[in-house]
Amino acid sequence: MSARIIEVEGIGKRYWLHGRTRGYRTLRDTVSDVAGKPAQWARAMFGGAKNPARKEEKAHFWALKDVSFDVGHGEVVGIIGRNGAGKSTLLKVLSRITEPTTGIAKVYGRVGSLLEVGTGFHPELTGRENIFLNGSILGMRKAEIERKFDEIVAFAEIEKFIDEPVKRYSSGMYMRLAFSVAAHLEPEVLFIDEVLAVGDAAFQKKCLGKMGSISRTGRTVLFVSHNMSAVQSLCTRVVWLNRGQVHEFGDTRAVVSRYLQTAARSASEESWPDPENAPGNDKVRLKRVAVLPFDDRPITVETPFRIEIEFWNLLERATLNTAVEIFNHEEICVFSSFSRPQEMTPGSVTAVCHVPGELLNDALYRIKVFLVRDAREQLLIRDSVNFEVHDVEREVAYFGKWTGVVRPALRWTVDAQPDGIESQRQSVTVER
Repeated sequence: MSARIIEVEGIGKRYWLHGRTRGYRTLRDTVSDVAGKPAQWARAMFGGAKNPARKEEKAHFWALKDVSFDVGHGEVVGIIGRNGAGKSTLLKVLSRITEPTTGIAKVYGRVGSLLEVGTGFHPELTGRENIFLNGSILGMRKAEIERKFDEIVAFAEIEKFIDEPVKRYSSGMYMRLAFSVAAHLEPEVLFIDEVLAVGDAAFQKKCLGKMGSISRTGRTVLFVSHNMSAVQSLCTRVVWLNRGQVHEFGDTRAVVSRYLQTAARSASEESWPDPENAPGNDKVRLKRVAVLPFDDRPITVETPFRIEIEFWNLLERATLNTAVEIFNHEEICVFSSFSRPQEMTPGSVTAVCHVPGELLNDALYRIKVFLVRDAREQLLIRDSVNFEVHDVEREVAYFGKWTGVVRPALRWTVDAQPDGIESQRQSVTVER
């Protein structure tokens, strides 16, 4: 194995949940608390009141707990897990943005981090100025940044807007420039946290290609993503986090397969009731994705079902359509489908895709949702819910699993001729 460039030993991160987050305190609040302390201690000593400090001890949670793994030089390692599993917190600890509560993390070499869109950018500065600012934060010399400047701008596709303040950029332009800076300024270790969730398909493909070329130059990458296709194509090994702990660490294909199987059995619906915290941007926000049978029974190879997608449209008079891609547990795209483009005003939208029975083979499946404007601009791409299609008992005996990605009920015709081979056999028998 190559020399270790990242060593994580027993990392834990604890966050407190008590009243420190309840806004600012005034001088009157402080004086009142100090004046009331003697009475509080008297009640605690003589009245049997519980020590308030004990209550605070329980008011915390562990975002990470006893996380340990090593990454070799030049490896691309994926970090997967459900929302809230601790993936982003782990990268923030490794990037020295936040200190761990327990354990130690060692990273050898210059680190570049792309943890959120535009991290390290100043909104009042232009794109040009932010390239130099971000490069300096990464420890690059001015000559190095100037040498890479034209390549960064060309990759981000923002030549016309490079001297505009980045506060005027769209979320897609922000993301393109942020990724381009982080990818081209040649850090020895690169941390990337789900930056491919927005933008058009062509730029996503270019980002994946750039990440692949980065890994081939011997640089080390930690890649957080819900896009299992990207994880499997880029990563040699995967860390699966579950509730802040390492559930599994190993070969990408094996770990991802088990992760998808577990997720498929537990999540066939996902919703975000609060639009402020829902996935999306200033154009669209995802509200709900669900896979539902047409009755209360499990989905089988024979039964139809529907995929319901609800979202908030935030655009005036926009022509939008919804699309889905269905992947099986081997990350093969089984089929894709899209609704007709329709002009919409701001509000809630529900799109339903009707999937007929006798189409899918029995397997675990994952849905990728697309929200598209003018049939070409992808406003949102989201790996969403998983579901399982079950087999049914058949009149025809068959030993083993039916092969194939799909399992359609196709029309057959069989013409049996009673005076064919059997008659010839009878005549041969007579001659003998």
